[in-house]
This record gives sequence, C-alpha cells and structure tokens, in this order.
Amino acid sequence: MSAETFDSAAAAGARPVPRWRAALLRAVPALGLFAAARLTGLLVMAGWAWHIGRSPRMIIARAWDSDWYMLIAEHGYGRVLRWPDGSVQSDLAFFPLYPGLVRAVTTVLPVTSGTAGLLLSWSAAGAAAWGIYAIVERLHGRRTATLVVLLWGLLPHSIVLSMAYTEPVLTAFAAWSLYAVLTRRWLWAGALATLAGLSRPNGIAVAAAVAPVGWCGFVLSVGFRTGDPLGGYFAVQRGWTSQFDFGIGALRMVRDIVLRPTMFSLVLALLIVAAALLLFALFALERPPVALLVYTAVLVLITVGGSGFFESKPRFLLPAFPLLLPLARVMTKARPGATVAVTVALAGLSFAYGTYLLTLSPLAL
Repeated sequence: MSAETFDSAAAAGARPVPRWRAALLRAVPALGLFAAARLTGLLVMAGWAWHIGRSPRMIIARAWDSDWYMLIAEHGYGRVLRWPDGSVQSDLAFFPLYPGLVRAVTTVLPVTSGTAGLLLSWSAAGAAAWGIYAIVERLHGRRTATLVVLLWGLLPHSIVLSMAYTEPVLTAFAAWSLYAVLTRRWLWAGALATLAGLSRPNGIAVAAAVAPVGWCGFVLSVGFRTGDPLGGYFAVQRGWTSQFDFGIGALRMVRDIVLRPTMFSLVLALLIVAAALLLFALFALERPPVALLVYTAVLVLITVGGSGFFESKPRFLLPAFPLLLPLARVMTKARPGATVAVTVALAGLSFAYGTYLLTLSPLAL
C-alpha cells in the first residue's frame, strides 16, 4: 500500500491493510498455481500407486528418509544399521528440527507421525513458495516471481515437496531468512537461518550466507556424542557414503553413466545437475545480491562436490530456487505461446517422473 493510499484510508476511517496481508494477496495467484501443480502431481502419482496396489500415503509418509525421520520422532536418536560390507548407517546423520516438529504436532494433535510429517511438509512448501515469491518480486517484479514459483513446483523432483521430507522445511526457512537479509531485518535473518541450519545437512548454505549457529550447533553436538567433537558428524556421514571429495566420486559416476548402460533416473540426474551448473553461471552473471549468490553457490558446490547417492543430487538442488531466475526472466520476455508450451512440457515431465521415482524406480530419493 502506498503512503497516499494509507493516508486516504486513515482519513476515511477505514482500517489500513497490514503489509504482510497485502504481500500475501499479491502472492495468491502464484501460490494458487503452485498448489495446483503439486496437487496434480500428487494425484497422478496416487492414481498409479492405487493401480499397482500400493498405498500412496505410505509412499509419501514413510518411504526412504521419511521413515528415518519418523522413527526419530517416535523413539529419539539411537538407530544404527550395520551392513555385511562393514558400513554403518546411524540416524545421527539426520538433523533434529523436522523430527522435533513432528513430535510436537503428534503431542498436541491426535495424528500419527506420518500424518504430522505430511502436514508440516505441505505447510512448509506453501511457506517456501511465498518466501520465494517475496524475494523475486522484490528483485524482478510480480510476473517473474509468479513464474519462478510455478517452475519450482514443476521441477522433475518436485514430488519431494509433497512428501514427509525436509527439503520444504529447509527452503521455507532459507527463503524467509534471505528475504529478511534483503529487507535488512537482521534479527529475523539470524533466527530463521538458525532454524534452517537445524533442518538438513545442506542447510550449511544458509549458514554460509547468513548465520552458522544452527548448523554448527548440531554438527558439534553429534561430534561430542560420538567422542570426536570436530570429526564425529562427518564420520557418521561417511557411513552413508556421503562426503565432500571435490567431485571425484561424482565424476566417476558420470563416467559410468556415459560409458555403460545405466538406469534412467541416473541419466536424468546427470542432465539436471548439468542444467543446474549452466543456470548457476547465468544467475551469477546477473550480479544478484551477495546473500543469494553465496547461498546458491554453496548448494551447487556441495551437490556437485559431494560423493554418494548420485541419484539424490537433483533433490539436494530443490532448495536452490535462485537457479530458476534466468529461465523465468527469459520466459517473461518470450511470446505467451512459447511460455505456455514450456510450462506444459515441464508439467508433463514433473508429473510422470515424480510418479516413476516413487512407484517404479529401485533407487532411493
């Protein structure tokens, strides 16, 4: 609301619209498109799951990492899996904020952990979409902001935003922390960055861009618990074959994908990571605000430079929403028909591939 509108409303005795409500009203079209995209993708996956005799709810609430988080929420930390090859997987690899929130919801509401996890993830996805809109609207206007939010909801791995996973929670706290930096609300920026750092390992991107308290706090706590304050958490991650090796493991996987027959999900993961590198270069050339650039750069760096679970790299890039800015800006200048065609093509890929990932692919997300 402009100053003139505010003064006119006050002079007429009308109650002025709060700034947050006005901002939400401006974001409603984008949030509606995002919700429609995610609901359609979820319904397509659910329809196929029912067709093959699987429970859609179990798929999105207790599959893969979701089950680890739900078990932490239900029983606390302490679960360890030992495999015949000698590797050890500990639940200390999973950050505490999300299972803590799940536990809080089940304490006050008569729902299961899986349902609580879904409610949190869906709410966080909506909050993240609003935060993304707020950032891009401030930098590039409403049309570009709407397109970025829609594109984020139509990424090939965006089905994860409908699951009991932590990417929506991290993105929500990260987006609003970065928005607080852009608007010079430093206390909010630090507080939200702390929560983002307690959400996921790649929350280190928010720590690097804004404040490191949450991420460093959990990493140190795991270190003290395992008897190695500085290296304990990274030892736990190595049990999951996850470590930063400057891209050596990723390059080996790329070699195997190129030279040998491999699964479709690995091929698409390679293409998505390659596209992310190109988009990052274009994004950096636009000279974005430093906080956004650092946040995105760290997410891309740890995704490309980390080893293990190559098929999960596109999921690790979901919080890197600034990568969509170059594409959105091109689409705003293109003819409407071309923009519609690109959007429809992305929607088809997102809905079909999301269904494949959750119901047919043998690889973990």
